[in-house]
Amino acid sequence: MKLQGLAALLLACALTAVPLQAHAAPVTMPAGVTQDDLKPDFPQPYIVKKGDTLWDIAAHFFKDPEKWMKIWERNLYISNPDLIYPGNQIWFNPEQKATGGLSTVRPRPESVLLTALARQDFIQPDAIKGVGHIVNSSDQRINYGANDHLYLKFDTSPSEGEVFDVFRTGDPVKDPRTGKLVGYLINDLGQVEVSTHEGDIYRGVVLTSFEEMSRGDRLKPAHVVSTRIVPEYPQQPLSGEVMYLRNDAAEAGQHQIIGINLGLRDHLRAGTVLSIHRAGRLVNDPVTGKQVRLPEEKIGEIIVLVPQQDASIALVTESTNPINVGDTVRNQARP
Repeated sequence: MKLQGLAALLLACALTAVPLQAHAAPVTMPAGVTQDDLKPDFPQPYIVKKGDTLWDIAAHFFKDPEKWMKIWERNLYISNPDLIYPGNQIWFNPEQKATGGLSTVRPRPESVLLTALARQDFIQPDAIKGVGHIVNSSDQRINYGANDHLYLKFDTSPSEGEVFDVFRTGDPVKDPRTGKLVGYLINDLGQVEVSTHEGDIYRGVVLTSFEEMSRGDRLKPAHVVSTRIVPEYPQQPLSGEVMYLRNDAAEAGQHQIIGINLGLRDHLRAGTVLSIHRAGRLVNDPVTGKQVRLPEEKIGEIIVLVPQQDASIALVTESTNPINVGDTVRNQARP
């Protein structure tokens, strides 16, 4: 789903946003289908999990997944695995019985954006060590979460009450054309607040936790997630490439994180909206017999989250086809 009206959406993406609600109507079977085809007392909605296949979801609702897959495949919006994501809600909807009766409720775009901004970051190669690290905890456990008390060590001298992001270094990001290392994608695990210290060991408490923290996880000054990010559609000509897909994936789709080889040097900032294009295929002309290049096609849009000097990480806000490393990035998005 495209982030339509991005300016209005993102300006309104305060943390008080009301979650999207969905309601199940009484189940009505498509023609020729009886109640016996459904599992008894199946819960609604089905929440998509990482790694789910269409078979898994069909098996949740129906006694014979293979039979229902045939009906479901008529609904393109559901039948394409690239268009469903963890957290999507799948409903059996009588109003869509002509296409199998299944529908999807997607996460609110602003919620997806806030989550991505809070939990993803991109740092220069010389910053991967951060400014400190977790040494241990007061109770000697290995993993830590919210409200846990930790012992910290810093390369600097932080002030009491200062807040730091806890992060773990992820994959290196390299320019596909030059092979140059331009940075690292990192996972922000949460935040810790510094309290007292004795010598070079500081005490701290975990304020928030997105994932479990561990000994040795790095610290960096806390970044503030702005809920007032304003989309910007650049006018100057821009051309770059997709150079990274999270977790070294073969393809990326909507609501996923990618890296591009455009950055602050190209006047990008958080909120810059760009388009993704797939190069046209080289085919044989059936009349002349000569090879011709088909036109380039737009396949998606992205919004920049974290720009660095020569690269940025971005969130895919729309995709009509899978996105691959090497796809072209341009300034041809439209509000």
